[in-house]
Amino acid sequence: MEMPLFFRLLDPYLIWFYRITGYALVDFFIGTLVLALIAVIIGELSISLAFLATRKHTGQATDEVVRYQNLSVDALAARDKQAYTAANKLANDAFGKSFFMQIALSAAFLWPIPFALAWMQYRFLEVEFPLPIIPYALGYIGVFLILYVGAYFVFKPVKYKIPYFRRIKEMLDASGHSAQKLKSFGDLLLRPTPGNPEGEEISSPPS
Repeated sequence: MEMPLFFRLLDPYLIWFYRITGYALVDFFIGTLVLALIAVIIGELSISLAFLATRKHTGQATDEVVRYQNLSVDALAARDKQAYTAANKLANDAFGKSFFMQIALSAAFLWPIPFALAWMQYRFLEVEFPLPIIPYALGYIGVFLILYVGAYFVFKPVKYKIPYFRRIKEMLDASGHSAQKLKSFGDLLLRPTPGNPEGEEISSPPS
């Protein structure tokens, strides 16, 4: 099975990590860990670039969720059923839009995984590690995914020590601080009313 041109160009560089010690088993795990770490870093770069490209739209979608949710809470407090129904529908629509934007950003983080596995298929398709007790073996996919999780937790503590990612975090924190406070239906229990002028918390609606 011949490699596509894209993988043939990368192959000499990637396979180098699988020949560091000269011990096949050790090299396989070292090389796969490095490959997993590369996939994590590329994923982090991709999701950060996607965030920068869509920051305005993502912020607008989040603001819409907060605005319409707050309007629905206000309408419920005013016992305006028609306004509540309209605001709640808009809030649900805005949430759906925001949710799918977050899914798209997640895809930007995960896309390197299938490419890494596709390259490994050409090199390690028949590599298997028998598992103890049970009559099954762990192939290159299972090994990669386990080491990918490990690589993610290795990279996570040092991520924000890198100036670029630290700047992205500052932008995320700034947008979070500037966002309008999301009201919840529990806030209705704290609102001043004729029977509760101080807005003290109550455990049940007044009879």
